[in-house]
Amino acid sequence: MDANANPVNPVFCTIVPPHVLDKLARAEDPRLSDNARRTLEHDALQRTRRRITTVRGIAPAAPGAPSDKPDRTIYDARHQETLPGKKVHSEADKPSKDASVNRAHAGLGATFELYLKIYGRHSIDDSGLALNATVHYGEKYDNAFWDGQQMVFGDGDNDLFLDFTIPVDVIGHELTHGVTQYTANLEYFGQSGALNESMSDVFGSLIKQYALSQSTSQADWLIGAGLLGPNVTGEALRSMKAPGTAYDDDVLGKDPQPATMDDYVKTSRDNGGVHINSGIPNHAFYLFADALGGNAWERAGQIWYDVLTGGNLASDAQFADFAKLTVAAAHTRYGDGDEHQSLLKSWSQVGVPTK
Repeated sequence: MDANANPVNPVFCTIVPPHVLDKLARAEDPRLSDNARRTLEHDALQRTRRRITTVRGIAPAAPGAPSDKPDRTIYDARHQETLPGKKVHSEADKPSKDASVNRAHAGLGATFELYLKIYGRHSIDDSGLALNATVHYGEKYDNAFWDGQQMVFGDGDNDLFLDFTIPVDVIGHELTHGVTQYTANLEYFGQSGALNESMSDVFGSLIKQYALSQSTSQADWLIGAGLLGPNVTGEALRSMKAPGTAYDDDVLGKDPQPATMDDYVKTSRDNGGVHINSGIPNHAFYLFADALGGNAWERAGQIWYDVLTGGNLASDAQFADFAKLTVAAAHTRYGDGDEHQSLLKSWSQVGVPTK
């Protein structure tokens, strides 16, 4: 683990941003507003607990070389909010009759596989950390989160949001918060918080692309596709290819993500807009990967991984700090070739300086 990592005091990270739930909480339909308000209150309480308490540390992996196989355990909260819940599936078990259990198991595995096979990382902490997840959390809970120790999935309300185990990139996104926790430990506020969120979107998307064997041109570059209910006007929670276009719905509102610094959102809400302004580094990564072509998890993903885990990314890094480090990493790994030039152009296109 990197010296500046602090796994004992992780942040509470959810996939559905507070600004979306806040919009829903003001809906005229009480079925929607009441459920969103409950989810908001739950998430706010959990964030407060993370700030004022020291959670117990994660048990260290067993001594010796970590395994190249994941160690997954799935629990069922049975619609309560007590974690982890009842153990219902272990690594060696046959598929469950519960689709949520099977999807959670597969998503944990897909995340483990990308990090191991592409970047040589053994689980979230690089020491073979066991991967635990809880499904069926709460009553119509409209979110999924990483709490510093495990994944937790709500079933959604089956109207605006479906089961949160459906999109594999949501699982990869949340588990990548754990990777960030164990490496750069980016502060969850302002631009460093937006970088934290963007890292999870980037690697969540790469996990999906790798699992589906999709090239850069074949990928949809959406985060949470398949999560929105059939009556929602939208296709996902976020779009890396075109930030601000993921949804435009009478109830959910319009996707507020900017694609460039010209539209950077200054706000005190959502920890300084961490889920909103993450659209800018997200778009830079998409532009870079698109320019390179091929498989995004290879050259583009490798550079992002090098910076996240390299030890030089400060916990309070701003967009420009991160951009400069990616350019340096590209030069170190690939010299002055296409990677270096394409990266400079991509950051320029979103308005983030690299000098």
